[in-house]
Amino acid sequence: MKILVTGGAGFIGSAVVRLAVARGHHVVNLDALTYAACLDNVASVADSPLYVFEHADIRDRAALDRIFAAHRPDAVMHLAAESHVDRSIDGPGDFIETNITGTYQMLEAARAHWTREGRPAGFRFHHISTDEVFGSLPPDPSVKFTEDTPYDPRSPYSASKAASDHLVRAWHETYGLPVVLTNCSNNYGPFHFPEKLVPVIILNALAGKPLPIYGDGTNIRDWLFVEDHADALLLVVEKGQVGRSYNIGGDNERTNLELVRALCAILDRLRPKAGGSYADQITFVTDRPGHDARYAIDAARIRAELGWQPSVTVEEGLERTVRWYLDNAPWWRALQGRRGVGERLGVKA
Repeated sequence: MKILVTGGAGFIGSAVVRLAVARGHHVVNLDALTYAACLDNVASVADSPLYVFEHADIRDRAALDRIFAAHRPDAVMHLAAESHVDRSIDGPGDFIETNITGTYQMLEAARAHWTREGRPAGFRFHHISTDEVFGSLPPDPSVKFTEDTPYDPRSPYSASKAASDHLVRAWHETYGLPVVLTNCSNNYGPFHFPEKLVPVIILNALAGKPLPIYGDGTNIRDWLFVEDHADALLLVVEKGQVGRSYNIGGDNERTNLELVRALCAILDRLRPKAGGSYADQITFVTDRPGHDARYAIDAARIRAELGWQPSVTVEEGLERTVRWYLDNAPWWRALQGRRGVGERLGVKA
């Protein structure tokens, strides 16, 4: 299969690229190389005959038409997006432009390509989204997001992703474009850009800086190891039912405070401080505006229909992640000078 992956130099996109090439797929990586992208993420496959990189913006229809015509992909895996909630609070315009307008341009370019190719039944447009479109859950552990949960986005980021989900479904219903959709829980793992919670905690701990936790740390997330997510995404693009959406979760709910303490315990063991614990650096800071209380995924559909389930426990995944950051300092040091990294964002509301 030849797959056009948008955002393939980002965190999740690069995991998809690496796994797809490893499994023998031809991959065209389309990325605009904005602040959160890094071609080092795909250096391990850069010389593969199965891999091609295209530097382009998903909002640029002429560039998209050229790329579709040149490579004639069998499937699109659309991951390119602005994704940091705090940045969406400070600058929502970028999220509207990339996540909504960019998805529209991708859909139209893909539809034109699909039509030129004779509307092949095997073509797929796979739109990768987030559980944040569903809003916030109560603390009751029996209540989780399903594919039928009504949308209730509460940040500029989640609202822009919800809009893009609706566009994809509309292009399927109106034009017959063969689409599949997925909504995932919080990802973590190697190559995670150092502005998100897990790498922030690891890198601040190593630097002797405060470990910031929003509010009282009781917000709950379902944590999904990025390589498990990439495996699920490839399964959906190959075997998912057209027009169907699939929730992908790690079945690993933790409060933010529990997660941070777990990371500190791993660091205490793998790189102990001269005195005390890294947990001594935990600092509670003013909460994010509109901070959702809890996310949790019910992944029964993908488990029942496609046979997928996560293979990495949160304990194993966090240890693998910490070890990766300890072993790859040149990668993250090169990114720490990029715009906004290390700053408290999302406090302007």
